[in-house]
Amino acid sequence: MSNKLREIEALGQSIWIDNLNRQLLDDGTLADLIEQDGISGVTSNPTIFEKGMGHSDRYDDAFREVLADTTDIQAVFENLALRDIRDAADLLRPSFDATDGQDGFVSFELPAALAFDAQASIEKAVRLKETIGKDNVFIKVPGTAEGVEAFEELTGRGVNVNMTLLFSVERYRDIAEAYVRGVSRRVEAGEPVDRAASVASFFVSRVDTKVDAELERLGREDLRGKAAVANAKIAYEAFGEIFSGPEWDKLAQAGAHVQRPLWASTSTKNPDYPDTLYVDDLIGPDTVNTMPDATIEAARDHATPERTVDRDVEGAHALMAELREIGVDVEDIVTRQLVDEGVESFSKSYQSLLETLERKASELAGAAR
Repeated sequence: MSNKLREIEALGQSIWIDNLNRQLLDDGTLADLIEQDGISGVTSNPTIFEKGMGHSDRYDDAFREVLADTTDIQAVFENLALRDIRDAADLLRPSFDATDGQDGFVSFELPAALAFDAQASIEKAVRLKETIGKDNVFIKVPGTAEGVEAFEELTGRGVNVNMTLLFSVERYRDIAEAYVRGVSRRVEAGEPVDRAASVASFFVSRVDTKVDAELERLGREDLRGKAAVANAKIAYEAFGEIFSGPEWDKLAQAGAHVQRPLWASTSTKNPDYPDTLYVDDLIGPDTVNTMPDATIEAARDHATPERTVDRDVEGAHALMAELREIGVDVEDIVTRQLVDEGVESFSKSYQSLLETLERKASELAGAAR
């Protein structure tokens, strides 16, 4: 049987898994995904870690070990999570080496409280890089205005970053241009840039969820399920513009690599839509698609491996213009609503994780007594 994931990979797109837990590592599932399906990266988040750490016994021995040294629950979480990050990074190291440091990454997120503090984000990201001690790790920084500021500085310092929570093409441009400036600083300072790497995580399905609700209110169901892909295609168009021309060519000659767009939130939320909608319509070179387990299984089985990410971009622009004309405030949705909701959701997830781990610590301490 053909493996559609391998066929997508041949078109220049990397497939990552949006999941990481001790079970995936211990039972060989992640190793199998890497070997058989060509999975070449991992993204993690607080919700994923909460499920693994708080609702299974796989972390209990390590939990007790860490609790013997500290009762600071955030320190406990980082200690447990970074073990998973390091082990996953080791599994992905061959991909990292084979691509000269441009793939094979594991992403680990900054604490939610730092989303609007550029300086604290910089300091924490630098410490995390040193603590993890693996070359093929991205520190995830949210795409707030402060995050953009932190990202440019971190790129200049040689810290590889996954810029996340991107919804608008305008903010994507800010991110991509900040990457170019950060790489330029390194070149001007005589620092190497051949191992500088980054992805810009552009969220997809959430855009349709928001826009579809407006279309339903306006009685224009005929346009549902189209905005997210159109928005992402326009972002990819911007990617092509920013990473070409004399300025970028000069950096490329110095060894720099492009910052790849990464399609995130690619599971379909509406059961009426095909389960590979946000896979099939966004395939193309220099991109990443990070998928949850179910989407990986669906894509392996029945995705349509064709270059589509730069197909009918004029139609994408026309659709976005039509949405504005009929009264859908697309700019407000992607520049304010979704970013605010994303940061708030991330903050709640992080707090929920810490509360779950507090309860787990109490249970383990009670059992020990």
